[in-house]
Amino acid sequence: MRILLTNDDGYYAPGLKILEAIAATLSDDVWIVAPAEEQSGAGHSLTLSRPIRIRRYDDRRFAVAGTPTDAVMMALAKIMKDNPPDLILSGVNRGANLAEDVTYSGTVSAAMEGALAGVRSIALSQAYAREGMGDVVPFEAAAAWGEKVLRPLIDAPLAPRTLVNINFPAVAADQVRGVRVVAQGLRDYGRLQIVGNRDPRGYEYFWFGLGPSIETPAHATDVEAVADGFVAVTPLHLDLTHHESLDMLSAAYR
Repeated sequence: MRILLTNDDGYYAPGLKILEAIAATLSDDVWIVAPAEEQSGAGHSLTLSRPIRIRRYDDRRFAVAGTPTDAVMMALAKIMKDNPPDLILSGVNRGANLAEDVTYSGTVSAAMEGALAGVRSIALSQAYAREGMGDVVPFEAAAAWGEKVLRPLIDAPLAPRTLVNINFPAVAADQVRGVRVVAQGLRDYGRLQIVGNRDPRGYEYFWFGLGPSIETPAHATDVEAVADGFVAVTPLHLDLTHHESLDMLSAAYR
């Protein structure tokens, strides 16, 4: 089995090293094609206004000066064109990708691009307990549970053009309570915080921040599963059509 690894935290991210170790338990044919620099929040964006450059580190290691989607496209259409991957793993992201995060996430979007190409694709993310942890975010849960969670997905009969989103809780490996297959959640958009300040020249600047999440009573989504100490496994599909509205909108145009 040939495995392609990518991410949105960049080629030198610690989470990619964790993912490489996990992938090595599944195959000895592992390739890396990742963004050269961090691309968090890039979503499913493409680089169209400047050239994309590739740096080759060895026969199976490449960095792409672009977005996660750029990296996957370069891997499938150029670097690995003659020996395509059987599986794409994206991550392990520093920080969870839960609920509506999947629409912003470069990690999940890289897996989306793989799914669009017909390659089995899985996104992996590690939640952390508090803001401001930087490079000291612990990946212990992902390192210990990565293989356990991935193995059943390798041969699972996933529907075409779908992907799987995995989130590891922010707890020690021996405190993980197990695996839950759950739906994508939805947070309260009102949790958005905008933190402002002023630079030495007197101009304002801003950072986006996030407040606390709301919870559903049944604790049946990815948000609550991770908060409860479980690894959340969520199947996603790329058809964004709201099928229940088709008849209603068709009638509106008669």
